[in-house]
Amino acid sequence: MHRRRRTALLLTAALTAAAPLLTACGNDAHPGAAAVVGGQRITVSQLENRVGEIRAAQQEAVPDAQYEQVIARTGSLTRDTLHGMVLDRVLERAARDAGVTVSPKEVQGMRAGLEQQAGGAEALETAWLQQYGIPPQRLDDNLRLQVQAQKLAQRLGTDTSRPEFWQALSEASRKLDVDLNPRYGTWDDEKSSRVDAKTPWVRDVTVDGTQPIA
Repeated sequence: MHRRRRTALLLTAALTAAAPLLTACGNDAHPGAAAVVGGQRITVSQLENRVGEIRAAQQEAVPDAQYEQVIARTGSLTRDTLHGMVLDRVLERAARDAGVTVSPKEVQGMRAGLEQQAGGAEALETAWLQQYGIPPQRLDDNLRLQVQAQKLAQRLGTDTSRPEFWQALSEASRKLDVDLNPRYGTWDDEKSSRVDAKTPWVRDVTVDGTQPIA
């Protein structure tokens, strides 16, 4: 079988140690908000729902006896998920400022190539869930953002690993005035990242054959 290599920019972090469940509502300035980005709230309820989607997909994908192990490995999921939701909006702003658009055809083209390399749609969905915490119903949205990031880097004459790309995200982050609820960390505009994030949130990932390779 002919095997192509396609690089996809992944907008989620490695999922690591344990963290508590969501409880109270946002901060005093923005009640009920997990974060405020460009004056628009990401509510605690929206964050809870997104985390619930991931947990439900994980539970369905593994035997019951292994689910607790998955929970232990992905205990920082709440903060990581919010981080990704914020960065999605930062990337959207940077792409809009640069005049970058993404068509459904481009997204489907990327998905088709990745499915071919992964061994089918189900294999790709499983790999994205296991490696990056992306549930199947969010895969197309994630791939759209990856295409967007690649096109933004191309428009800037660089790639996603270079400072020029991150500078564009930093500028967009400052324009949006990102404000995290303190329970979920502190946002650093210069890095376009949560201050306490242990790994870069944007990474190059190559899917070749049956598994994505970080």
